[in-house]
Amino acid sequence: MQMSPLNTRRWQNFRRNRRGYWSLWIFALLFVVSLFAELVANDAPLLLRYDGQYYFPVFRAYPETTFGGDFETEAKYRDPFVQELIAEKDGWMLWPPIRYSYRTINYDLGRPAPAPPSAENWLGTDDQGRDVLARLIYGFRISVLFGLILTAVSSVIGVAAGAVQGYFGGLTDLLFQRFIEIWSGLPVLYLLIILASIVQPNFWWLLGIMLLFSWMSLVGVVRAEFLRARNFGYVRAARALGVSDAAIMARHLLPNAMVASLTLMPFILTGSITTLTSLDFLGFGLPPGSPSLGELLSQGKTNIQAPWLGITAFAVLAIMLSLLIFVGEAVRDAFDPRKTFR
Repeated sequence: MQMSPLNTRRWQNFRRNRRGYWSLWIFALLFVVSLFAELVANDAPLLLRYDGQYYFPVFRAYPETTFGGDFETEAKYRDPFVQELIAEKDGWMLWPPIRYSYRTINYDLGRPAPAPPSAENWLGTDDQGRDVLARLIYGFRISVLFGLILTAVSSVIGVAAGAVQGYFGGLTDLLFQRFIEIWSGLPVLYLLIILASIVQPNFWWLLGIMLLFSWMSLVGVVRAEFLRARNFGYVRAARALGVSDAAIMARHLLPNAMVASLTLMPFILTGSITTLTSLDFLGFGLPPGSPSLGELLSQGKTNIQAPWLGITAFAVLAIMLSLLIFVGEAVRDAFDPRKTFR
């Protein structure tokens, strides 16, 4: 499908910003790798051969009795006893690059946790003996997925609310504006603290709570665009021809408003990830034990004798947020009508 001349110019302007263009590719690569975190960091092998048969422990749980053990519980493949049982039948295991999941505890540290980086734990362990690199990969995936979902859903609601306000104006706009002023003044952090004492927070619970307040980020720009364009000649002509209000909003006014919305979305994504990290750092985020960048930052603050914890979490957050900011700057340049591509 061939792009229109306008979209072609925008894409060329985006590619012209080399920093943002390569930041998009780097961020996309890191995100795709994190989506397959179970294949990169896991305490179960990718492929196992035992007694002439092949098993896939990373996709399916097998009891220890499958390999000649005594218990019906899931086999612990890092256990030397289980490894000996598999080797007795000329078996072998194909492990992922990192032999730890986000919840796997290394009981063979030989020193109190947190342990410094080593050949076994490339970025060291946290205060419970869990591999830091494995938790970073899983935590990166949760943070980005949370930010993407929150940004997408809140943008849809915000664009719809701003469109209704700007197009109809009058009493509708006045009532919406007063509601937004009241709603935006509510103390979000205090509400989260109160609700966290009643309900155990989880991914979807936090997403729903943050969605109640994050949808207002795009209302202002969309409302202003609809207020500006609702009395243009082509809109009045469409009304005179009997085109419905919904069709005018969707076909004639929304494309103009989406320019400003798409420009702001990378920055909204950055804010969403920062919000989840802050809640985890304060202890009001994901359930205890979940892989989280904010929880790792909190451990770095608590264990000042283990500087690799704080430095690692800070470096990952700084790189991730910088990449998103660079992408946002490139998107802003792409939709800037003053920039032309030669």
